[in-house]
Amino acid sequence: MYGFCGNTTAHCGQGCQSGPCTGPPLAPAPGPSPAPPAPIPGNLSIVGHSGVPAMHAGLMENGRVFFLDKVENYTQLNLSDGQYAYSAEYDPLANTVVPLQYKTNAFCSGGSFLPDGRVISVGGNAPLSFIDPTVGDGFQGIRYLQRSVTDASLDGQSWSEPGNQLNTARWYASVASLADGTQFVASGSLNGLDPTVAANNNPTWELLDRNGISNNISTALDILVKNQPYYMYPFLHLLPSGDLFVFVSKSGELFSPSTNLTTSALPDLPGDYRTYPNTGGSVLLPLSSSNNYTPEVVICGGGAYQDITSPTDPSCGRISPISPNPSWEMDSMPSGRGMGEATLLPDGTVLWVNGCGQGAQGFGLAADPTYTALFYNGSQPLGQRWQTGATSTIARLYHSVALLLLDGTLMIAGSNPVQMPVLTPVPNQVPSEDYVTEFRVEIYTPPYLVGENADKRPANVSLSSTALSPNQTFSISFTLASGTGTGTSGNGLKVVLYHGGFVTHSVHMNARMVYLDYSGFQAGGNDQTVSVTMPPSYEIAPPMPYVVFVVVDGVPGIGQFVKVQ
Repeated sequence: MYGFCGNTTAHCGQGCQSGPCTGPPLAPAPGPSPAPPAPIPGNLSIVGHSGVPAMHAGLMENGRVFFLDKVENYTQLNLSDGQYAYSAEYDPLANTVVPLQYKTNAFCSGGSFLPDGRVISVGGNAPLSFIDPTVGDGFQGIRYLQRSVTDASLDGQSWSEPGNQLNTARWYASVASLADGTQFVASGSLNGLDPTVAANNNPTWELLDRNGISNNISTALDILVKNQPYYMYPFLHLLPSGDLFVFVSKSGELFSPSTNLTTSALPDLPGDYRTYPNTGGSVLLPLSSSNNYTPEVVICGGGAYQDITSPTDPSCGRISPISPNPSWEMDSMPSGRGMGEATLLPDGTVLWVNGCGQGAQGFGLAADPTYTALFYNGSQPLGQRWQTGATSTIARLYHSVALLLLDGTLMIAGSNPVQMPVLTPVPNQVPSEDYVTEFRVEIYTPPYLVGENADKRPANVSLSSTALSPNQTFSISFTLASGTGTGTSGNGLKVVLYHGGFVTHSVHMNARMVYLDYSGFQAGGNDQTVSVTMPPSYEIAPPMPYVVFVVVDGVPGIGQFVKVQ
């Protein structure tokens, strides 16, 4: 159990272990607020099995999902050499899964998508040769996975590890894609040992080039240094200014990788700790030319300390970090939640799933699963943004994931809150083994695809180009069902550029969504062709693969993969 007492009273809390607190927080965070049920909550269904524990996940260009795990003494899949597989490729259309192999232990890695579309997983942990002698040390590992929209021969191919390494060891690192296609890799443990001992920590950043190769320079990042031991898996968001929004513990700043300088420090966020081991969730709200691409970040949930007894925080902060005088607008969920997964939906709302009402991240350290989903609508006035959604029957605790699929549904998988897989609950254990390793995969169908909405999808979506760049104009043709897109039953047309990111530990690395400008939409017409313009800079849409969604009256068509190059 550990906590951090920083240099402001906002850092004081139940988890403060490293020094006396001088007083209560300057601005107490709000308590829970009731939320009404969504008129149409959506629904959940169990559709398949993940094959391996789903510690990390992402949507690839072939429309399939990779799951990536650590070395285990049991998974549902075997490799050709007889060893268990620790990674898998899941086909959401057939609900089938195939094993993938890797060479180095990817336990609690970070990751992103390169400009050429490849997935990278960086960092990890030590080998466990007594379980699997074929998997080596992953602390400095860099793993690559390539899939294609058009080349099916790549499907099912294993991770490539040509020997490139990080400059320094990193366990629990975050990755942000920058405007030039380079990858900003920050934080991590050097050895997986006690983070209250500074010698075990790596509060630095290094840069990978567009091909995912390190520059071999690790540089201290002051906000990580100051917030030890709450410095791992920081929230990172690339802003249209080119700066990175960096947040750990309760502290945030704008950081310029090009100058290695803090552009501005942000006010502390009231409430408990928000990042590992008390991660809540963070999301960059959709960007739009209608407000000159002004970014807003929402951070919700968290907890007080790393123990199963820790309370969780219901409060949320929302901030416009590049405004002249940024400040946190406080809000709250219906109850406290740690380890929540915040996923942007094509209609502009945010769906929160998974997590716990008590405890923290770590093996056997969570209780009171939060089964009910929450919808957050950032366009509504303060106090009216939250609604409750469908309720699952499956506990999704430590090492769970959620991500959007091409059809606009949400895939939910994982929960492996034990050191090695447990298939049947074992009561009265310390750490707890009350919750098992979960292989079942769920699909959350959001309200926009329930009932008659499912018949209102834009169909036959076709793009004139799938290789895109700033200010480029391209066309999209699609077909509408009669009675849709009339301007009377919803909010008309939205063209969405969407990247779901590399998902792990409630951190959706690089997740972002941009509304694209368009012209030529004919209200009420069945056959449509619109002219669409890309945003003006790579800072708004950094080079990586995206999905384009055509959304009419809040209902998305099937997403189409593109690359910003």
